[in-house]
Amino acid sequence: MSESTLPLPLPLPLPTATATEEGCRRADVALLPVGSFEQHGPFLPLATDTLVACAIARAIAAAHAVLHLPPVTISCSHEHEAWRGTVSISASTLYAVIRDIADSLHRSGVTRLVIVNGHGGNYVLGNVVQEAAAAGRRMALFPGPGDWDAARAAAGLETSSQSDMHAGELETSILLHAHPDLVRPGYDRGDLLCDDRPHLLTLGMGAYTDTGVIGRPSLASAAKGEGVLAHLVAAFGGYLEVLRS
Repeated sequence: MSESTLPLPLPLPLPTATATEEGCRRADVALLPVGSFEQHGPFLPLATDTLVACAIARAIAAAHAVLHLPPVTISCSHEHEAWRGTVSISASTLYAVIRDIADSLHRSGVTRLVIVNGHGGNYVLGNVVQEAAAAGRRMALFPGPGDWDAARAAAGLETSSQSDMHAGELETSILLHAHPDLVRPGYDRGDLLCDDRPHLLTLGMGAYTDTGVIGRPSLASAAKGEGVLAHLVAAFGGYLEVLRS
């Protein structure tokens, strides 16, 4: 790829509020986007999961008075390491990072944390939330599988979550809406379906796809991405009610 065909520089997806502004807001709930740095086929950037998590968090922060934190950009992507560029940390490291952030927030008076997860392979995040609840702390993991399924249906996505596993209709749609300059040409010819993946954790993604795609990116659109985000923002209200109850 020549310099002239590289995508436009991406502004860092970082919150821009000052300490004074946060002091006035006095939010009791913090949003922590957690993404990854892993292959997303030939058409989407390695940072796709981080960009997705940040897009969700930004949309929620625009609708609710929350403390919007910067993202965790590298997580548990070991199943993608057959492709150059993928970088992972261990589950125990990710666990420790989340716990440290939650403890720091608690000391500053923000007693509720929502982990906005953009990478399905971050299984340990569910354990962090479970243990926090057992210790009497308020923490949530968003979006859950049901939230994603409802958002898919509301936005008119045609591919199921089973078929649309990676770099498919959902992720491509969100990036076409939030960061269209980062979607490379050819995604409309990149479909690859492989619903039967019984040994994914043992063998990794490379056993089931040559391109890194499992899904139908050809069906993606910016309108679908916008619809998914709108539905997730609406669904988040229920989480706030539980966290503040």
